[in-house]
Amino acid sequence: MFFDEYRKTLDPDKSISAQEVQDIDVFLNFYERDHSMYTIPQWAYIFATVYHETGATFHTVREAPKVSEEWRKKNFRYYPYYGRGYVQITWERNYAVYSKKLGIDLVANPDKTMIPEIAWYILVDGFKNGVFTGRKITDYINDSKKDYRNARRCINGTDRMDLIAKYAEQFEKILILSK
Repeated sequence: MFFDEYRKTLDPDKSISAQEVQDIDVFLNFYERDHSMYTIPQWAYIFATVYHETGATFHTVREAPKVSEEWRKKNFRYYPYYGRGYVQITWERNYAVYSKKLGIDLVANPDKTMIPEIAWYILVDGFKNGVFTGRKITDYINDSKKDYRNARRCINGTDRMDLIAKYAEQFEKILILSK
């Protein structure tokens, strides 16, 4: 049911590869396991963020995926703590925070944030506790308001906030219709 609504709502002309189906299935399994953590509008925003951050694949990704590691080393001031995972965790401080929370040394092994279970934990915990910017998803989406536009401030300031808000509206519809 989710895939039918996903195809119809987001991009009816785009075919979804077998890899994308597999990655979305992994993501949906996490969602089904943890669905009680958030409301549907909050989940819709989380789905929208991951859709955007992963280039619509729901596969854990590296920041600037088409460049070499050498390029990253020269150009990212936060190297080797460049964006990885579902929400592109960056900076050594964030890797250290999640090392402590998970009991895994992500500072010494930043690529472990590419493991879906770890990326998922970082995603849902980051939104819940405001780890990345100090802002929590409940600051923007709660029982009295639904501000998909400003919810972007939980992850990355105002970057692409209108686009991601549009995705969130679409994911809210998908999640409601696929219940």
